Amino acid sequence: MTDQNIADLCNQMAQRAKLASRSLATVGRAAKDRWLNHAADALLSQTTAIVDANALDVAGAQQAGLTAAMIDRLRLTPARIQSAAEGLRQVTNLPDPIGRIREGSLRPNGLEVQKVSVPLGVIFFLYESRPNVTIDAAALCVKSGNAVILRGGKEAIHSNSILHRILSDSLRAVDLPADAVQLVKTLDRDAVGYFLKLDDCIDLAIPRGGESLIRRVAAEARMPVLKHYLGNCHVYVDRAADLAMAERIVVNAKCQRPGVCNAMESLLVHTEIAQSFLPRIGAVLSEKGVELRGCADTCRALKQAKPATESDYAAEYCDLILSIKVMPNLDAAIAHIAQYGSKHSDAIVTSDWNAARRFTQAVDSSAVLVNASTRFNDGFELGLGAEIGISTDKFHARGPCGLEELTSYKYVVLGNGQVRE
Repeated sequence: MTDQNIADLCNQMAQRAKLASRSLATVGRAAKDRWLNHAADALLSQTTAIVDANALDVAGAQQAGLTAAMIDRLRLTPARIQSAAEGLRQVTNLPDPIGRIREGSLRPNGLEVQKVSVPLGVIFFLYESRPNVTIDAAALCVKSGNAVILRGGKEAIHSNSILHRILSDSLRAVDLPADAVQLVKTLDRDAVGYFLKLDDCIDLAIPRGGESLIRRVAAEARMPVLKHYLGNCHVYVDRAADLAMAERIVVNAKCQRPGVCNAMESLLVHTEIAQSFLPRIGAVLSEKGVELRGCADTCRALKQAKPATESDYAAEYCDLILSIKVMPNLDAAIAHIAQYGSKHSDAIVTSDWNAARRFTQAVDSSAVLVNASTRFNDGFELGLGAEIGISTDKFHARGPCGLEELTSYKYVVLGNGQVRE
């Protein structure tokens, strides 16, 4: 495609999304929930076709040499499709955020002032690898009254295409605008740049992927950006930790799904318990295939560990690799997280509640956990429902971003003839 053709395609998609968003903004909960249930049924009925399309992407990823963790993120199995369908039905159980009166007051002159939740409008959502995110993003955007333009990665194009067709067909089936969910099918990277200039149609950009993608969107976007940034998550094992508990948390945080953003990438251990804990946890992690990279104290305690570099302490591996550093005290651990962390998810394991309180107050992350795995920084696990991503920003939303975070508000003022004197 020529540059002009790409520009025209992007502009037309954005214009259609804008029209769809206006229509969707006035749609009630019942219609949106009908679509969610219809789409869930359609996913289940077309499981075989989805798995077949996904197999093409997985084969391509294997040929391209993607890591096992990246391929796991890409893969769709019948069980994962079943889970995605259940996720759509769970969104129907969430209250509709649109039209909710957040605040209200009655002025002395009789004016009734209401602060009412409204959709953002059109969302440009960029993401990599995980095709199940296509379903999650569409569900949350439509339920919150927004149109969405989806730009997945080239590695998942076959999977995303069939999922988009199912979602779009379901919108038509329940008489909702099919353009409320659109997929960018061109793989030309220039398309992203064109969309990021269309602030007259697109109200918010949400990048969810690698650091280079997020930095590009943040640099080029003319509309606000909600960043799902790096996940360099830490677990600090304090001197007052229950070591059996610490072992369970560390293994879960690193090994359950190493390719996701809330997996632990850095382990910090208090020097007073390092000699007893490091051999114990090192043996378990090595048995599970985790490559260990550590400071000098770590390498002395763990012969299998490689020396860590500065870049290791800042890395989001998304793989079975872990950096380890021995800390002289709690404040040193907090300082290490401040220097190398990504403000995503950080945890302390301790029975000392003064240490826990100090950690939760001083660590500036979207989720700070005490005696629990970093894997719990997730919308569903925190009882917030499905999420479109985990924001490491502080404005306009932070942490798991669900329905509420995809809304804005306007003031509705009700009078009976008042004029300003």
